[in-house]
Amino acid sequence: MQFQTPLIPAILIRRYKRFLADCRLPDGREVVAHCPNPGSMMGLKDEGLQVWLEPNDDPKKKLKYGWRLVEFPNGHFVGIDTAVPNKAVKAALIAGQVKELAAYKTVRPEVKYGKNSRIDFLLTQDGLPDCYIEVKSVTLMREKGLAEFPDSVTARGAKHLNELEKMVAQGHRAVMLYLVQRTDCDRFDLARDIDPAYGAAFEKALQNGVQVMCISTKITPEGVWLDQQIKLDW
Repeated sequence: MQFQTPLIPAILIRRYKRFLADCRLPDGREVVAHCPNPGSMMGLKDEGLQVWLEPNDDPKKKLKYGWRLVEFPNGHFVGIDTAVPNKAVKAALIAGQVKELAAYKTVRPEVKYGKNSRIDFLLTQDGLPDCYIEVKSVTLMREKGLAEFPDSVTARGAKHLNELEKMVAQGHRAVMLYLVQRTDCDRFDLARDIDPAYGAAFEKALQNGVQVMCISTKITPEGVWLDQQIKLDW
């Protein structure tokens, strides 16, 4: 998935009110950028971090910049936009780049299912069970090389696991896909200490047939692309 507009570098001053971030551009100007991430953003909102912003000239948007990436001094990137994983996964599914799911030729995003919910992707193919895919953006790293989810309590995430479990009970295939939007992780685990209820819902879903996939990403200021499956460390 390529960014629509070339990104520009900036320095993070502060993130506040969840969806706002003050940033300093290379010319010294301070601007307010939209922060498209409602999570805690642990380790990604410190003053002085190098960030990348996507400018826009859309008259309907109040803010003229959107925060997309964090770049650490060691050259690794983190994608903070929670909308990017679905765009990147959609492109990969359509191109047949996820080999475990490549047999499905029809990819439908945002299909209503369960109780007042929408599945991120519904895959269908003659001769195969329908496949329901929920995508989660993973940005937390507390231990070197270990990506974790979630970074805050997520009752909504537990609900999604429960609904995937119900799809399996109805004879369908269900996949919980964690997309790691970091280039410095090669393992994945749940942050059970942050949200024990989510951990319990995950274990129950796993025991009842929900499949788990964790995929890393290639990230540059040009875009975000799926890379390879990484080790589930539990």
